[in-house]
Amino acid sequence: MANKVIKANLKMKIKAGQASAAPPVGSTLGQYGVNMMDFINPFNEQTKELQGALLTVHITIFEDRSMQFRVVGSPTDDLIRAKLGIEKGSGKPNSEKISKKLSTSDLEDIAKTKAKDMNTDDIEAIKKMVAGTARSMGILIDQ
Repeated sequence: MANKVIKANLKMKIKAGQASAAPPVGSTLGQYGVNMMDFINPFNEQTKELQGALLTVHITIFEDRSMQFRVVGSPTDDLIRAKLGIEKGSGKPNSEKISKKLSTSDLEDIAKTKAKDMNTDDIEAIKKMVAGTARSMGILIDQ
């Protein structure tokens, strides 16, 4: 696949195990003339154990109408919001903080979840990244 000409690089958010020919999958892939079922069936099979989780998918479409895709886990901010049970972060994170704090064990759990999507396996580095995302949402870390 290294010598194939890339026609498009796409990113979509799709619920795990629930891809269908309906939008956004059908309308997005249809415009490139690829067979949607070549994406839908393998995606649903690969993500069935995560049923319902919102996942980011990176899809590369080639000139010959073939494609490859890579499933990326949930965004860090989604994981933080789910862990704390909040709907959104602070609109003014520097001055207005969220009342709930992220514990160090929560931080570690999120870092371990994100580790498979990162280009490092250093959990401490990933924890710093997660903590930075939390701070940008106005969430304090419980030391």
